[in-house]
Amino acid sequence: MDITSILYPVLCVGGLGVVLGAGLGYAGKIFEVKEDPRLEQVLECLPGANCGGCGYPGCSGMASAIVSGKAPVNGCPVGGAKSAAAIAKVMGVAVEETAPKVAFVKCHGTCDKSVNKYVYEGISDCAMANQLAGGGAKGCSFGCLGLGSCVKACAFDAIHIVDGVAKVDETKCTSCGNCVKACPKHLIEIVPQAQQTRVACSSQDTGKEVMANCQVGCIACRICEKNCKFDAIYVINNVAVIDYTKCKDCGLCAMKCPKHAIENPKAIAMAEKLAQNAAAKVEAAKKPAPVAEAPATEAPATEAPASSTSSEHIND
Repeated sequence: MDITSILYPVLCVGGLGVVLGAGLGYAGKIFEVKEDPRLEQVLECLPGANCGGCGYPGCSGMASAIVSGKAPVNGCPVGGAKSAAAIAKVMGVAVEETAPKVAFVKCHGTCDKSVNKYVYEGISDCAMANQLAGGGAKGCSFGCLGLGSCVKACAFDAIHIVDGVAKVDETKCTSCGNCVKACPKHLIEIVPQAQQTRVACSSQDTGKEVMANCQVGCIACRICEKNCKFDAIYVINNVAVIDYTKCKDCGLCAMKCPKHAIENPKAIAMAEKLAQNAAAKVEAAKKPAPVAEAPATEAPATEAPASSTSSEHIND
């Protein structure tokens, strides 16, 4: 076999490879997309939780959105003010301070305060149970099912099931919103952490139906509306809703709510103290006033009648 018949094809293929490689290298230089050096710096400022709470696919997606101007520098709910300040420094912009927010579960229908329609023994998942008749075993079809879908969705161990209802640990909550997305009942919302007046009910049933299923549900009595001095609370679809842009957190609606469906720890504690004081005054008024006895005085000594001897003589 002639060696040239092997050598020429090899040389041709090798030469073609060199030409194509050079062409690709040149094309790479021409069409190169230069990465903004701020991208890596912004990524380092983010917490790396990759929770998706910002609405972008992980921290890298968030960093790209910030650098491209599609997302604000304070768009990461997990990083908070510290992360926002660092990113703002990288981007060379000012950052607006935002009030911390937390997740809040709008249901206080614990095991002792609510009733069940039947016993559920299926998969421990709220989304699965919600597909059953009546939206789950709970008597209130709007109430927390307590099966922990929100707990599984939280990457920060900030929410747990306590006495049949999800409860948020605000010291751990980052307001990422994953629990909000996981709840099939739409019971969880993100609220300002400083705002202590909150409606802990989402039921849209009539007052009669609510009272049959839960001791602490909103019965749409509108007492909160009538007592609010700031026009900050209204009953919409049979449940009280607070406008946080108007609410002054006075807690008067929480004090007046007959079903305790509105919470405000300070206001409720004050109301309980006032009630105790009023009860104490009523009890004190029922007790008869003590009668003051006059001090005992010594009776004046009475003189014995003087014995008189008759000076008369009896005549015989």
